[in-house]
Amino acid sequence: MSAIFFKEFRYFFSNATGYIVIGLFLLITGLFLWVIPGEYNILDSGYAQLDGLFTLAPWLFMFLCPAVTMRMFAEERKERTWDLLKTHPISRSAIVLGKYLASWLLTTLALLPCCIYYISIRTLAEPQGNVDNGAFWGGFIGLVFLAGINCAIGICASALTKNQIAAFIIGITFCFIMFYGFDLLGSLFVHGQTVNFIQSIGFHEHYKSISKGVIDSRDVIYFLSVAAGFILLTIDIMRRR
Repeated sequence: MSAIFFKEFRYFFSNATGYIVIGLFLLITGLFLWVIPGEYNILDSGYAQLDGLFTLAPWLFMFLCPAVTMRMFAEERKERTWDLLKTHPISRSAIVLGKYLASWLLTTLALLPCCIYYISIRTLAEPQGNVDNGAFWGGFIGLVFLAGINCAIGICASALTKNQIAAFIIGITFCFIMFYGFDLLGSLFVHGQTVNFIQSIGFHEHYKSISKGVIDSRDVIYFLSVAAGFILLTIDIMRRR
């Protein structure tokens, strides 16, 4: 598995893919947080907080994670290198996990420079350092889990087709449904318990919980279980093919 992991991770930075993913994420978040006036702008809000980042980043991940993972299996099958890969003394599970962990690490690396935003608002705060640390680190951990679960969806989408563009579109669609689709579905109901149950199926409800700075084991188990479910589904798809 480690050989697949390092091969895929090196691939991201041997061409422009890794640099484009990290650069685009930082450029878009930086513009919205510091330059473009609006609800996400930190200077306009007058508060030393990064709520705009934790609201904006999940929507960016819906595009960035499928963009990172769309070639993982679609390209292997299109170039007919998957049959060659299967001849190596490595299981399908290890191949899928190696590719998945490489994509998750790349998206996590895109998050790390956001710590500069945290240092900036600590410096700008009055008095200096008057920042809700729990909310920041809770939101940061929530984004790491969200990146992992979106990469799992993207990997699964890539296993469904030989076409990278189709894998990208399928990945975005499933990421949107899992993140916001259940909120929309829940809003159609009136009964409180029904609404809460439907919304708890989606990512958004659990992400909001972690973003408050409270790391609940139920939310962690949810993210890990759903990611594992998509990974197992990917393994089954590749085995059938």
